[in-house]
Amino acid sequence: MLARAGYAVSGLLHLLVGFLAVQVATGSASSSEADQSGALSEVAQTPGGVVVLWFAVVAFVALGVWQVLVAASGTLETSDRLKSAGKAVLYVALAFLSLQFAMGSGSSSGKEESFTASIMSNPAGQVLVGAVGVGIVVSGIYHVVKGWRKKFLEDLRGNARGQLGSAVVVLGRVGYIAKGVALGVLGGLFVTAALQSDPEKAGGLDDAFGTIASQPFGPFLLGAVGVGFAAYGLYSFARARYARM
Repeated sequence: MLARAGYAVSGLLHLLVGFLAVQVATGSASSSEADQSGALSEVAQTPGGVVVLWFAVVAFVALGVWQVLVAASGTLETSDRLKSAGKAVLYVALAFLSLQFAMGSGSSSGKEESFTASIMSNPAGQVLVGAVGVGIVVSGIYHVVKGWRKKFLEDLRGNARGQLGSAVVVLGRVGYIAKGVALGVLGGLFVTAALQSDPEKAGGLDDAFGTIASQPFGPFLLGAVGVGFAAYGLYSFARARYARM
């Protein structure tokens, strides 16, 4: 049940990130606020937000532990086990980030550039940053394909029927495709940083949103991506209820 709650908390964060992205698209917020840290900062500033953050810590840890157990299962294919291991790292990182904000030590300012610079300062660091970028791009393509082909339905039990089932399909498709686009841009920033040996070219989700906004028809595109992130958030609530576990 705690692991399922992790999906619900993830849904809340995606809703907030989507809302912040739309604000950036309309010019009422800075792109530096539109990422997971910005979403957690929004939660921390609301009444009762600290309680929600502590709950998020527990839920994300539970979801991370669940993914570790899945990765350790000998009944799955190697690719599925590796995917679960990667998810475990992600959820534990979100738990740590939530803990920082719950304790009042979190910051909504991104630190991706300094982290990338520290990697690049090591031997083969440039290659590693490039490889991470390629991996993120592949993950973005995976999300787009998973959304377009409705493969995410394989993650759910067949309990959602009728209008609810149709809504879950629409939200899942829109959400996965939008998230895939954002991840693709994010990965591209890492690859660019590696090719140009410039860590400032790298960044986080906020930088990816800023890049989208700077393109022709960028505000419209970013607004669509923001709505897509919100759709993924709503889908995550359904996943909390119907996920195969």
